[in-house]
Amino acid sequence: MHARLVRSAAALAVAAAGTLTWAPAASAEPSEPTPSASAETPAPDAGSVEITTKDTAGDALPGAVFLLLDSAGQEAGRGTTDAQGKLTLSDLAPGVYRLKETASGSPLHEVVADQDVIVTPGATTRLTITDPFKAAKVFLQAKDDKTGKLLPGATVNIGTGTSTLLTLTTGVKGTASGELPMSSRKAQFWVKEIKAPAGYDLYKTTKTFTAAPGGPVTVTVTNAKTTTLKPEPSGKPTHTPTDTPAGPGKPNGGTGRVTPSASDSDTPEPDSSTIAATPDGDSTPKTPTGSLAHTGADATPWLISGAAILIAAGGGALAVTRRSRTGSHTEDPTGS
Repeated sequence: MHARLVRSAAALAVAAAGTLTWAPAASAEPSEPTPSASAETPAPDAGSVEITTKDTAGDALPGAVFLLLDSAGQEAGRGTTDAQGKLTLSDLAPGVYRLKETASGSPLHEVVADQDVIVTPGATTRLTITDPFKAAKVFLQAKDDKTGKLLPGATVNIGTGTSTLLTLTTGVKGTASGELPMSSRKAQFWVKEIKAPAGYDLYKTTKTFTAAPGGPVTVTVTNAKTTTLKPEPSGKPTHTPTDTPAGPGKPNGGTGRVTPSASDSDTPEPDSSTIAATPDGDSTPKTPTGSLAHTGADATPWLISGAAILIAAGGGALAVTRRSRTGSHTEDPTGS
């Protein structure tokens, strides 16, 4: 019986030893499936954004600062362009982002407006950012060419080549200002006045000037007062002479002729020229038939005709008177 107990204890010991030996092997199994589990659900591939910055002249712009925001408005990336004007923002989850340029890195350039950027898995999104030049600040003034007084109401066009880029009109103080677009670091422009101030002649000369981005430049146009033309003196009469008589014995309208008066003509005195004899010896006044009907440009012909008629009538009257006297002396031989 004792031997049977010993065999039973030995069997239990063997069984216990087998259990102890197997247990560690079973406990190591759960740690092995971990790598295979991660391979079955891989993480999404990240993307990136590559930015190249230049100006409108094609030159690279180093020092430009950019900020990238995700769809929630949180910062996803930030950086500054290098000497070649390049910047890369990496390890970006796919999606839509907002890109903001916070500084151009140059005092001559403006920043661009914000824009959306789409990042795709495992790809690089390339962007070219072109920063414009800052506008030149133009200060216009119009002046009197003699006194230097500032003049309101002058309008000018400013441009380059055949294009007009800016139009300015001076205000009540005789000045105006505006911004002139620039496409290079230095450029030449022309200015031409298209409307002169009131009372002044148009400044017809086209001037030129040079401007730089962001820099101020003053443009001045000068105007001369409009001159009023006066009539030139001359020795010629300013009116057309006429033949209208100016009056007895006076020059007639500048023609150098004198209208004859009654005393200057050959008309007999009233006692002999206006009295005619009648058959019974009585004398009665005779009404002249050549009186003027009116005065005007035809007065001289009427005067001449009237004078001729009066002369003829006077001569006839004298002849009749002499005959009458001669006849009376013949009929009275006694002289009584």
